[in-house]
Amino acid sequence: MALRPARPADAPAITRIFQAARAHSLAYLPILHTDAEDHAFFARSVERGDVTVAESGGAVVAFLALDGEEIDHLYVDPRHHRQGQGAALLGHAQAAREHLELWVFQRNLNAIAFYEAHGFAIVASTDGADNEEREPDHRMAWSAATRPGTAPVPTRG
Repeated sequence: MALRPARPADAPAITRIFQAARAHSLAYLPILHTDAEDHAFFARSVERGDVTVAESGGAVVAFLALDGEEIDHLYVDPRHHRQGQGAALLGHAQAAREHLELWVFQRNLNAIAFYEAHGFAIVASTDGADNEEREPDHRMAWSAATRPGTAPVPTRG
């Protein structure tokens, strides 16, 4: 497995991974966008930068999109679940940032457990009224200061 910055030519593979992963793990969500809209969205994300892909056997099998300290998307092709690509992408993002946050649907128990295993904690919950899917979600956060073996930063008082 190799990690690298996404290239414009990766947008179709990223779109397929997003759609396949949502159909597999989040089948309860409504389909809100056409294939063309999904592709245009991910093509713009790649152009903006801060999208990292994981390759296996020369094919893109997972991706992580960041917007500053926000993890916008982390999806793994269902045929590659539990093979370390998601953990590698998340670890790469954690190594590059001091703090990360994300939204996760409350029903996505596997994702919540994955993020908690990587040091994230739920910091807020909503009824879903403000997300496009209208699905209850959690805000999760991680800080390098809470990384095991990291001493807290002293404060003046």
